Amino acid sequence: MFTSRIFHTTRVAALALLLGGAERAHGEEVLFRREVMAVLSKAGCNAGGCHGNGNGKGGFKLSLRGQDPDLDWLAMTREQGGRRVDLIQPENSLVLLKAGAALAHEGGQRFAAGSPEYEIFLQWIREGAPDSGAQAARLVKLDVAVPERVLVEPAVEVKLRATAKFADGTERDVTRLAVYEPTNFTAKVSADGLVTRLKAGETTVLVRYLEQQVAVPLAFVPARPDFAWSDAPEANFIDGFVFKKLRTLRMNPSALCSDAVFLRRAYLDLLGVVPTAATARAFTADPAPDKRAQLVERLLERGEFADFWALKWADLLKIEQRQLDYDGMKVFHGWIRESIARNKPLDQFARELIAARGSTLQNPPANWWRANRDPITRAENTARVFLGTQLNCAQCHNHPFERWTQDDYYNWAGLFARLDYKLSGEKPKDENDQKEFRGDQTVLIKASAAVTNVRTGEPATPAFLGGEKPAVSSDRDELLALADWLPHSPMFARMQVNRVWFHLLGRGLVDPVDDFRASNPPSHPELLDALAKDFAAHGYDLRQLIRTIMGSRTYQLAAEPNATNADDETNNAHAIVRRLTAEQLLDSVSKVLAAPLPLEGAPTGTRLAQLAEGRRHYKPLTTDVELFAASFGKPPRLIASECERSTATALPQVFQLISGPLMQQLLTRNGNVLEALLTAEKPDAEIIGQLFWITLSRPPATAELSRTTAYLAASTARRRALEDLAWALLNSKEFVFRQ
Repeated sequence: MFTSRIFHTTRVAALALLLGGAERAHGEEVLFRREVMAVLSKAGCNAGGCHGNGNGKGGFKLSLRGQDPDLDWLAMTREQGGRRVDLIQPENSLVLLKAGAALAHEGGQRFAAGSPEYEIFLQWIREGAPDSGAQAARLVKLDVAVPERVLVEPAVEVKLRATAKFADGTERDVTRLAVYEPTNFTAKVSADGLVTRLKAGETTVLVRYLEQQVAVPLAFVPARPDFAWSDAPEANFIDGFVFKKLRTLRMNPSALCSDAVFLRRAYLDLLGVVPTAATARAFTADPAPDKRAQLVERLLERGEFADFWALKWADLLKIEQRQLDYDGMKVFHGWIRESIARNKPLDQFARELIAARGSTLQNPPANWWRANRDPITRAENTARVFLGTQLNCAQCHNHPFERWTQDDYYNWAGLFARLDYKLSGEKPKDENDQKEFRGDQTVLIKASAAVTNVRTGEPATPAFLGGEKPAVSSDRDELLALADWLPHSPMFARMQVNRVWFHLLGRGLVDPVDDFRASNPPSHPELLDALAKDFAAHGYDLRQLIRTIMGSRTYQLAAEPNATNADDETNNAHAIVRRLTAEQLLDSVSKVLAAPLPLEGAPTGTRLAQLAEGRRHYKPLTTDVELFAASFGKPPRLIASECERSTATALPQVFQLISGPLMQQLLTRNGNVLEALLTAEKPDAEIIGQLFWITLSRPPATAELSRTTAYLAASTARRRALEDLAWALLNSKEFVFRQ
């Protein structure tokens, strides 16, 4: 009896420690909806890979991450004849024997016998396994205290403390009950919230208790005892935020890039092509202190700017011939290009897209709805493109990494339910392809329609993300209300700013660029907010946003790292070197060689970036241009996301560059720039110098000039030799990559 009493006292002490120590009164019952549900999440029992799977595991199904306590209580206490809990001999309950690995369990041991988690379950079963806690005060907030978010060696660990706050004003320490999920392998987290460094770098720990979650960013910084801040000058507010973080992380920014590098960078980022030799010579020789800013101004007014940035939106808005028809594709692409050429504010651009209806040929933005033909697709793609929110997960369950619930998902989808189409009656070319629609279509709003919420089985109530109901009337339907609301959502400005940052610097402040969520926080939260605020204050002006970013020292940093920032990939300590896109590369090769691309059906001199369509995915690729562009990642535009375009390097690209038929054709074509260089009868050194300026926007170094002139002079076939030299420059990393 005495021994049993001691053991019981120990268990009570362990339980008190787990459930809030002194805050828990002696003999207080375990609440199923607060403690037991939390332990199920803590042990991973309701994770997608375990019993939270859509089909459950081993005949036992729980709701994913505990979103449905009603279902879970029934599954544990009533299914299988109640065999999962033993109210007479609680220690023999199947849930304890399996989780404690006393019986064979595919998921292995989830918690040990005698552990605080075990004791919660045991006491709950002893109390009769009631569905308790439904009437308890609702959880309203989870706070996570962090002594230090930046840990400099020798500091290698930090203890998190989680506090749950309830609607009745009470608080409870739930540190041991919370779930800790680091987003990468920089650190590991113990069951009681101790974060331990595994390597230097940054991580985010997602702390979760019941339905609340908090993202905790942490940084583990090398000591660098000799570090001294370089005190780099700041060109605008962007640099203030970037450099403040770099100093905290004990990194110095790289030096400014050279004029030649900046010129090529600006041309490739804004126009999608390299500059001419004459432009490069003039720019590098220009002594004006503001020549970089003046260059940006000139480029923003060029027609190629509208072409190249229309290409980015064409990728996002799924402009492809199979669904839009050739005429619809052309007018939609033309509308986008004209909008950018006129510098249409992006909030107006979005509003016109969302509100569009009528003929898809006479009202081009209506083609956005033609490419998204059901409420679910419309809802997901609109949220992703304009708000940076990926809602897909919430279609089947509450979003595991974001605040959106299933109800939010279907209420949002309900906004798009009444949209419908009147078809022209033209038959598709391929009658077996149900995705192909030919001829004009009329987008209209029908009198009534609804989306069914699969959780409730009832029609969803149309609502904006966040819960606000649209104000609708006989002359103002849900989409018109959405067109007014969407551009003024804080998510809209943040998403557009992040997208432009991504295109100019190679990585979004939030990355992936369209995946804003608590577990994927921005690298520079204050900078993102400041840019979004500035963007809105300037009337959602794309050119002004680009001007601001390119005017920063951050944008103009060199790609070469220094001793402190060589490992940095996320904090903009140096420029990110990235491969040119298919359009940048092919259009630049064509421009350098003065050899127009052989584009089917397009006027001579048309650039790849000017074409309305993406990669043709509905028929075999046959032309040399199509095969080259596909190898370098030109997307088919089946997904409304930048992520569909590949910028990875791959072996087929090597073959296209070194021996592909298109490269050989452009190099050997009669009348190209190589022929002009040779027929001018200039000295070899001058020919080589001009070739370097044309391809790399700089003069050859002494060693380069010596080797190349010797090669050209020794050749008996000068045209072939010059082709070889041009081929070598076009295959160089300096040409193929944007620095």
